[in-house]
Amino acid sequence: MKRAGAIPAFAAAALAAAALAGCAFAPLNQPPAPTTTGAYAAEASADTSVKANGSAQHFKAGAALVPHWWELYGSDTLDGWVEEGLRNNPSLDALRHTLEAAHQTYRARVGANVLPSIDAGGQVSRQRAIGFPDFGPPTNLYDVYAGELTLSYTFDLFGAVRYGVREAAAQVDLQAYELTAAQRSLAANIVIAAVNASALTEALTVNERLAQLAHEQAELTDKAYQSGSTSHDALLIAQQSAAATDAALPPLRSQALRARHQLAVLMGRTPERAPPPLPLSQLQLPAEVPVSVPSDLLHQRPDVLAAEASVHVAAAQVGVATAQLFPLIYLSASYGSATFNGASLFTGPAMVWSAGATLAQPIFHGGALRAQRKAALASYDASVSQYQQTVLNAFQNVADTLTALSQDALALQAAQAASAAARASFTENGSRYQLGAVSYPMTVASEQRWQSATLSEIQDTASRLIDTAALFQSMGSAPTRAPEH
Repeated sequence: MKRAGAIPAFAAAALAAAALAGCAFAPLNQPPAPTTTGAYAAEASADTSVKANGSAQHFKAGAALVPHWWELYGSDTLDGWVEEGLRNNPSLDALRHTLEAAHQTYRARVGANVLPSIDAGGQVSRQRAIGFPDFGPPTNLYDVYAGELTLSYTFDLFGAVRYGVREAAAQVDLQAYELTAAQRSLAANIVIAAVNASALTEALTVNERLAQLAHEQAELTDKAYQSGSTSHDALLIAQQSAAATDAALPPLRSQALRARHQLAVLMGRTPERAPPPLPLSQLQLPAEVPVSVPSDLLHQRPDVLAAEASVHVAAAQVGVATAQLFPLIYLSASYGSATFNGASLFTGPAMVWSAGATLAQPIFHGGALRAQRKAALASYDASVSQYQQTVLNAFQNVADTLTALSQDALALQAAQAASAAARASFTENGSRYQLGAVSYPMTVASEQRWQSATLSEIQDTASRLIDTAALFQSMGSAPTRAPEH
């Protein structure tokens, strides 16, 4: 005789499985905490760079991030280009739509699986049926009127629905962080493209002057050869130098135009509407650059946060795959009316209803369900490894840009010293030529040295501006509340 209140064995097993479902069906939602240190680079960088081009940069550890950091370059035109790109870039627009699609997918998942479904149906039909043999008319004509409400609900005993919703929510987070990462990358790429276009345009101007000087030098050498004061070999060398300088101009023009075209496309324009390049002198070097501590960086970089969201997605997918090994319970009920006479529809005798529960337990699927779970576990492990690699890449990104900025300042300082010396030499040679103390070819040669030194100064100035933009981007965004679903 069974004791009153005893729980059947299968029910007890189901309750125990349900109690363990939340903690055993899926791996940890958070990836393992990565190892962080107090420094980024193998060799510590100074808090303040050397002074070059009249300014030194201060790298402020732990300072608050600057959301619109490109405004520190002091150019309203550049600010307008960045804002235009953030508004009009088609790739960003595509990511916004992708994020909206993820939002709607999440809402659809909640609506379809978490909440009960209620459907209404109605039927009006006229039917002809064969009658009974030797009894009554050979055929019957009749009308059918029916109306019904149907309610269905999946009882989420083992978490298949819950983990599916969690996966959809993590997909929303993932898309939101990818959008933020793309926005920051776009802003940095516009600044970098603008600086590149300016530097290449100014370098092209200097190289065109160098080509003129090289041809002038070749003409002077030819006159000297004709007068017998120099060798034919010296003439050939001068002509070769002029031709080599000419050969460098077409690829440089191409690079300058490509940089302008890239800038236009980043802004959402067609290439022929590329804006004219800015003079490098109109771009200020940001003097104060915030540098987050490594532990804070992980909560600011959208690429790291997106990789973490990918771990959340993979963990939820493991939960879904595991729950599919266990029973699913469906509850359903319907209430309505059916009659052969429309006038009696929804009257007491015409009312119909049903209620029931369905239990579905997978028995044999050829190992497919367990293989799907193993695949989900492998994907989860891959997402954790990818997260760890993303963290390492983030640290390397900051370390490389900090190191580059320190070296950029030293390189620019040296380039400016060389350019100043070369310009002074050219000025002195020009004065001495006016006095007849030096020959004109020596004056041309001194200007060539000055123009060549100017090229290095342009390149190093651009590198400092570009690497500053890269450092701002590498810091990520100021922490905000999680995206709403």
